[in-house]
Parts: sequence; structure tokens; C-alpha cells
Amino acid sequence: MTESKTMKSMQEEVDAYIGQFKEGYFSPLAMMARITEETGELAREINHRYGEKPKKKSETEKEIEEEIGDVLFVIICLANSLGISLEEAHGKVMEKFQTRDKNRWTKKEDS
Repeated sequence: MTESKTMKSMQEEVDAYIGQFKEGYFSPLAMMARITEETGELAREINHRYGEKPKKKSETEKEIEEEIGDVLFVIICLANSLGISLEEAHGKVMEKFQTRDKNRWTKKEDS
């Protein structure tokens, strides 16, 4: 099992990886296109595994975990290139859900 990482440490790790290349980060628009591409690959795997569209015999099985990792990597790249802390972004979205949407769904009863 791998060690737990904070989102900040993941952003730093990706930044160090990308920083070793002259090209650096792609443009935000190119990364958005890549997020779309990687999300499509994830959707394809989910559909094959849980949906009504089985893979062709010639197609290889991919791990959903790997596809989620690909999406996460590109999101981290996009955030880094724009100077966005994903920990702060997560905090803001959780605040929104805990206030605006706090009564939106039926909560489980305490046992």
C-alpha cells in the first residue's frame, strides 16, 4: 500500500515532474481538451464494466483506477498552471455543499 498524500503534496509532485521539461504545462485550453479525452476513456471503462456495452474481444481491459488517475493528473496540471490550490478549491466546494445543499438529500438516521 502506498503512503497517504495530501492534495498539496500531489500538486507539488506533479509540478516537480512537469518542471523537468522545457515545454512545461500545456495551455489551459489544451488541458481542458485532455481532461475531456481522459474522462471519455473513464466513461468507456465504466460503460463496459457496468453498462450495457461490453468490450469487443479485440479490446484490452483497462483498470478504472488507472483512468481515474489519468483524470486526476490532468486536473492537477490544470490547477497548477492556473495557480489554484486544490485543497482550497475542495474546501470551498464542501462549504457550498454543506450550506446550500445541506437539506437537499435524505440523510441516514443515526443508529
